[in-house]
Amino acid sequence: MKQSLKTLLVVFTLCLLTPHMASATPDTVNTTPYPDSTTSYPNRTGGTSQEMAGTTTYPDRMGIKLGNSMANMLTGIGEIPKGIINGNRKHGATYAATAGLMTGMVHMMGRTLCGAADLVTFMIPTKPMISPEFVWQNFKKDTGYKSTWELLP
Repeated sequence: MKQSLKTLLVVFTLCLLTPHMASATPDTVNTTPYPDSTTSYPNRTGGTSQEMAGTTTYPDRMGIKLGNSMANMLTGIGEIPKGIINGNRKHGATYAATAGLMTGMVHMMGRTLCGAADLVTFMIPTKPMISPEFVWQNFKKDTGYKSTWELLP
């Protein structure tokens, strides 16, 4: 059991960190966001997203999607306090304690399931199905979902 946990931890760490570490150099990192996304990925050349699609390799995009899927599956629980905080901000404490909690639980399941879907399909680089891409990005914005997958160019 201990050995399998160690192996799982090493694989998770490699999947999460390798794509970002391999494509980043301290002096030359520029960021270019994908269209309709709030996340910027390291890009050595800078430029538009169309230029980035040509310079980012397929393994890099696979690794980014794999890392994003793991992050969304593990941090989906963060949607509950986000739903409560946003409900309180917009409608008050009573709404936050009831509907905000329920909204957060629904979005927690949505984010976790989107992460699981991305994990299963990480070999097909697509644009993120969930917006914002991570729970900690733009915490004031309510979570939204796309109805279709869009392939990266």
